[in-house]
Amino acid sequence: MTEAADICRMRAMGNIHHLITAHGLERARDLADTKLERQELEIAAAVLADEGESLGICHAGFALTSLPHKNTPERLWRREGHRITLLVESGCTERGELIGVPYGSKARMILIYLQTQALRTGSREVELGRSMKAWMIAMGISAIGGATYKAVTEQAKRISACRLTFFSDHGGARQRDNGAFVDSAIELTGALNDDAQPMLWRETVKLNEAFYHSLIEHPVPVSEAALRTIGNKSLSIDIYVWLAYRLHSLNKPTPVSWQALYAQFGAGCASLRTFKQPFTEALRMALAAYPDARVGVESGCIMLHPSRPPVTKRLAGAVS
Repeated sequence: MTEAADICRMRAMGNIHHLITAHGLERARDLADTKLERQELEIAAAVLADEGESLGICHAGFALTSLPHKNTPERLWRREGHRITLLVESGCTERGELIGVPYGSKARMILIYLQTQALRTGSREVELGRSMKAWMIAMGISAIGGATYKAVTEQAKRISACRLTFFSDHGGARQRDNGAFVDSAIELTGALNDDAQPMLWRETVKLNEAFYHSLIEHPVPVSEAALRTIGNKSLSIDIYVWLAYRLHSLNKPTPVSWQALYAQFGAGCASLRTFKQPFTEALRMALAAYPDARVGVESGCIMLHPSRPPVTKRLAGAVS
């Protein structure tokens, strides 16, 4: 197949992994015309170059619903998915002031880290690491100062204080799961480590018991390395987790309408018309991080095809 044919195939199918494998990353960069294509290439190359297969875990509820992408003034965040509804209620200070609902990519990465560590160890008590740098690296966030430090600290405070409820349908019966993410605050210790940096958090935090048991019952295995490549893109994280949940369980091509996609992922977009472009761009990033995903974009829907899971069945079986 010629290079010209390959680049056409990449643009039509999103098959950038084939392009990298066939021609190498440097030549693939030369063939890419847009910034979006170059971003896809960098994500795909990072995933393909990862020699280890690190397992991450996310609650299935977050494959069908999501946290806000941006700060919201609302006390109560509500999001509906397929047979599931998520409510997240902001916590309050001792003066009754709203702390806020967790949002954005940092909140998602913190939660994925907590969920992954809990299932790896089989314990609600999660070790946070001895320094800010150590925990940042564990979450795939390399920057440790300034705005990043403040953003992670803010999201940790919101996660610590909020309450969440999952409503789900089971055989016609409506189930309600109340709880929180953690039982105690993820807070600074105020001490210094050997590098004279402030310790990021207390040594451990305990996941809420109801949330932990629900996580055990409904885990979604994901590639930690893949998430690391899209860790600053909250919509791409949501789409990736959704695909990890849906694709491997399909037995035939399945269409998903744009209206359904908008209902699940369209928070912050005023209309379906303004939603399509950002969703399509975020989808391309998610697919770059998931080499085996088979997804087609059509005028009236996106088409999901049966695909291999993002991690091997051997690793996925460890949490099933």
